[in-house]
Amino acid sequence: MASASDFAPLNLAILTISDSRGPSEDSSGQFLVDAALEAGHNIVARRLLQDDTCLMRALVSRWIADPQIQSVLITGGTGLQERDSTPESLGPLFEKTIEGFGEEFRRLSAQEIGNSTIQSRALAGLANHTVVFCMPGSTGACRTAWEGIVRDQLDSRHRPCNFSALVQRKPERDLSGLDREIPLDAARGAN
Repeated sequence: MASASDFAPLNLAILTISDSRGPSEDSSGQFLVDAALEAGHNIVARRLLQDDTCLMRALVSRWIADPQIQSVLITGGTGLQERDSTPESLGPLFEKTIEGFGEEFRRLSAQEIGNSTIQSRALAGLANHTVVFCMPGSTGACRTAWEGIVRDQLDSRHRPCNFSALVQRKPERDLSGLDREIPLDAARGAN
């Protein structure tokens, strides 16, 4: 593990939740990729999913279990439209909720968009030594969250505290069993 004065790059996964954008229109996800790489982190996965609870939970659960992924950055699905379900979908996966993230995001966002910030349901949480940040879908909101909160909280040099040391203690886990199929008659003849 790096000393307090050394930068320790983290392995990040980036997920865009959108029913209307494809990869070539995903400016918010692209901003997060570019900003994280510029900060010195590694991007080990990037996906775009429709706003579907089962798909979101399946993918993010897998990333939380993956020992190679230390943080997940999610953009989209945090508003109040009918299909916006990121908080309801992913909140139950958290072992601990980071209430201060949503509070600080809305405080910073109010300086840019005034009281319209109350419509943001940005949230963050921890699960299996993985920090998950859920941001609104606009590129501006992702910029606000990254520059005002996330960049520092993923930087091992940020004081007085950051998430770097915590996520670097993520336990090793063999994920091969998730995809290993067994024959339907595997136990026949075992007695």
